Amino acid sequence: MKKSDTVATYISGFPPKVQRLLRKVRGVVRKAVPDAEEGISYRIPSYKQGGIVAYFAAFKSHIGLFPPTRDPKLKKLAARYAGPKGNLKFPYDEPIPYGLITKLVKAQLKANQSKLAARRKPKRS
Repeated sequence: MKKSDTVATYISGFPPKVQRLLRKVRGVVRKAVPDAEEGISYRIPSYKQGGIVAYFAAFKSHIGLFPPTRDPKLKKLAARYAGPKGNLKFPYDEPIPYGLITKLVKAQLKANQSKLAARRKPKRS
């Protein structure tokens, strides 16, 4: 895979079936976090808002979603897709759980916002 400058060029480097899935994942992420900054980081699509909200990438047999969730309820929902490092793997031969992706991305944004808010709070003496 050659280096991509934009998410659109990243997606265009894959076969049509994979492109359709990647476009849908991109749309789901953008809808879930419309103010996130879209770009390429680590040679894959990235979304940042108060920190990393999501990365996704196409692989030989699946679409990967990063970073792993820390929310216990979502971790349980996503358990069947968990890879060895907690990142999620959505196989091409199964329906992609777009609703779960939405929940994961929104939860990561909320976690980022909580971290930022905690940093801004003045320390009590």
